[in-house]
Amino acid sequence: MTPVPPARRAAELRALLQTASYEYHVLDRPTLSDAAYDHAFRELQDIERAHPQLRTPDSPTMRVGAEPASALAKHTHLAPMISLGNAFTDEELSEWEGRLARLIGDDARRDGYVTELKIDGAAVSLTYRGGVFVVGSTRGNGVVGEDVTANLRTLRDVPLRLRGDDVPPLLEIRGECYLPFRQFEKMNEERVAAGEPVFANPRNSAAGSLRQLDPAVTAKRPLRFFGYAVAVADDAAVPFDTQWELLDTLARWGVPVAPQRKLCATLAEVNSWAQDVEVRVRGELDFAIDGGVIKVNSLRLQDELGVVGGREPRWAIARKFAPDIAETTLLAIQVNVGRTGSLNPFAVLDAVEIGGTTVRLATLHNFDLVRAKDLRVGDVVQVKRAGDVIPQVIGPVPEKRDPQHPPPITEIPTVCPACGTPVQRDEAEVAIYCPNVACPDRQLEAIVHFTSRGAMDIRGLSYARIEQLIAAGLVRDVGDIYAVTSAQLASLERFAAKSSESLVDAIAASKAQPLSRLLLGLGIRHVGQTAAQLLARHFRTMTALSAATADDVNALRGVGQTIALAVVAYFQDASAAALVRKLAAAGVNMTELVSESAGDAFQGMTFVVTGTLPTLSRTQATELIESHGGRVTSGVSKATTAVVVGDDAGSKLDKARALGIEVIDEAELQRRAGSA
Repeated sequence: MTPVPPARRAAELRALLQTASYEYHVLDRPTLSDAAYDHAFRELQDIERAHPQLRTPDSPTMRVGAEPASALAKHTHLAPMISLGNAFTDEELSEWEGRLARLIGDDARRDGYVTELKIDGAAVSLTYRGGVFVVGSTRGNGVVGEDVTANLRTLRDVPLRLRGDDVPPLLEIRGECYLPFRQFEKMNEERVAAGEPVFANPRNSAAGSLRQLDPAVTAKRPLRFFGYAVAVADDAAVPFDTQWELLDTLARWGVPVAPQRKLCATLAEVNSWAQDVEVRVRGELDFAIDGGVIKVNSLRLQDELGVVGGREPRWAIARKFAPDIAETTLLAIQVNVGRTGSLNPFAVLDAVEIGGTTVRLATLHNFDLVRAKDLRVGDVVQVKRAGDVIPQVIGPVPEKRDPQHPPPITEIPTVCPACGTPVQRDEAEVAIYCPNVACPDRQLEAIVHFTSRGAMDIRGLSYARIEQLIAAGLVRDVGDIYAVTSAQLASLERFAAKSSESLVDAIAASKAQPLSRLLLGLGIRHVGQTAAQLLARHFRTMTALSAATADDVNALRGVGQTIALAVVAYFQDASAAALVRKLAAAGVNMTELVSESAGDAFQGMTFVVTGTLPTLSRTQATELIESHGGRVTSGVSKATTAVVVGDDAGSKLDKARALGIEVIDEAELQRRAGSA
């Protein structure tokens, strides 16, 4: 094949990137994926480096974003809103640090780096005069944006007046507008119900919402905002010297700041942070990110390093992650029966790689959502996966649907696909259930849950081995597990004598687990880990709990009527009661040891624990507080007494500071408890 001349290839890439930029930033209807855009952009950069004469004034490498193209008024930024260079590997990040070292020596390493989440939203600038919000603008071409002040005023996250007496007379706060995943999905469902086309992704729905001519439309869309930078006039002073202090100051002024930021002393810490965010944290977030941002901490050094080519700051770089959203074909919709009997639809997909993992199955949550999203077999759909989160179908891509495509099949199953029992539906819930506790699919999932690490923690009893035990007729319910012998196991395929004995020992060891673990393992509807602990600590024995009335259970703080009714219904079920007796006869522990109160130092106080503490785990810190009469909650509010913080404390710390809640460390917590 004849190689394409560099001049021709550069022209092709410029046309491709300019079209993609227009579709992404102006039309809010992208057809080129982020990964494909990044690849084409870097190829064009390489050609222009090798052939500088091919670089043109209109090259995408020479400008930022797209020209404003709407009926909105224009706004000139106080200082340019520049974009970031990209690093896709640890090695490229090391090369970036090497370039810094050649310019400023070891100063950057000495002052450290700040890592921040790279929010996949719409960049905006908020202008404050005298601490009052006066103008809000999109990024536009980086120099001139579109005035969307009225729209940004509808965001509750955007403060109309900044807090504090150290706010510069005139400043711009830069940040990102975004849509949380849950709100994005809800909005798309409402659009489907109204016969409107769905948004392709949260980023484009945020951008489209900002650029509405009618602020009332924007107000109906649940946009959120995170701030991350400040621009002031050349001669203006700011009350911070570092990027870390800047973020702290924004939070203090009342501006939301993204969680999971970290001050890193070395590039090794930066790489560790990036790996943790990509593998674990991204899957726990309720908003989209496409990487992290690494910044030199010292603002003095940022000024000294400046900007290269009028486009990218030398002092910051984006550490891009593998994309966690991809498009593929929906091949079939099938049904799984869960441990509580819930019938859960799931998607069978044409295999697609997302974030380095091949995805073939994805959750569809429930049948109402399948219908609301207008999902049809044969559709091109968007699938999201991040970290260890189960892949999920975001929705169809309507413009890629065959016009002759058959209508969706919206019939909800009337019988269980595993056992044929007529299904039931609680009018207060979305899910439908198989009421047959002997349903083979229910039994399988119930046993898997019972043996899991958070419940009875029987090591070595994997999903495949449980299926094997069921197929051999050795196990029908969780009570049968305790009757399995090493000789029976050794007779099965892939079981050696040693592994058989090890598994029997693990089964025997699980008998000593406390009542709270057993209650969680039984899979009582609505009873999760916290409820199981509350029930076990209060009633202390299975006998007392099984004899309790709904009023007895409902009287527990933190339980509630729904859980109370579910617990009573469980023990009134003859098969469930028989299972509990079977477990007791097998020697499974039916009691909870509750430690005596260590004192009342925290009586009537409410704490929040966030971050990684030096010596105590989150559970140990909670037990320490509760043993001294205190209470631990997950969210910070005006009722919070104090927030106990460790390393990597995120948004909870920012909220505590904004509300004026006391912040203490582990040492202070132990001192107040009298255990230091």
